[in-house]
Amino acid sequence: MKIATYNVNGVNGRLQVLLRWLNEATPDIVCLQELKAPPEKFPASAIKDAGYKAIWHGQKSWNGVAILARNEEPKEICRALPGDPEDLHSRYIEASVANMVVGCLYLPNGNPAPGPKFDYKLAWFERLTKHAAGLFKSGKPVVLTGDYNVMPTELDVYKPERWVDDALFRPESRAAFKKLVSQGWTDAIRKLYPDQKIYTFWDYFRNAYGRDAGLRIDHLLLSPHVAKRLVAAGVDRHVRGWEKSSDHAPVWIEVANSK
Repeated sequence: MKIATYNVNGVNGRLQVLLRWLNEATPDIVCLQELKAPPEKFPASAIKDAGYKAIWHGQKSWNGVAILARNEEPKEICRALPGDPEDLHSRYIEASVANMVVGCLYLPNGNPAPGPKFDYKLAWFERLTKHAAGLFKSGKPVVLTGDYNVMPTELDVYKPERWVDDALFRPESRAAFKKLVSQGWTDAIRKLYPDQKIYTFWDYFRNAYGRDAGLRIDHLLLSPHVAKRLVAAGVDRHVRGWEKSSDHAPVWIEVANSK
């Protein structure tokens, strides 16, 4: 089974890129972020024609998350991260699909830092960590994936010295990610490639993609039941080079079917 996460950076403006990748990669489950579309503008028909059923949580112009699945309709569990009823950002959606719990997230960027946006990022991270603890303790097979907007280590960022004051790389953000993972989650990419330079995002400016000046900010965290079935992981880096592509590339894992 192939599970992927992809920050599409505008699902309608980059729909042809998404459909091309779906046809090429044929993932079984896909988590999308940054839909940048209200619920009624989600391209459900085009995605259905591509062979996927979907649930989504949209928001006009900003944010937005979705879970797609082949051969099965994701059964929605929740469409908001618990802990703050006043938070109306569409940044989290969770579903039961293929005998797993899949949480799709778009964690706040947090810049400029310090400041209110950074405070919101850390508070959101804390809510995610609390929710993740409950999922982990449930003993169910869980995948928590999406755009975490954090580079966990210096290996995950091109020229880390240039990012020391950025919200994605500040010590507080990295500590929050470490605290989350320390619950027992497996960072799939680092499990299989502990020392390799792997990026998932390249800015549109200064020929970042051409120079491979990237960041690893899209992560797949696996509960033990899923981690023991992990057989492969990677980044479809070439998709970033397609015309009108997102500044992120799809990230994926393959897991053996449960017995």
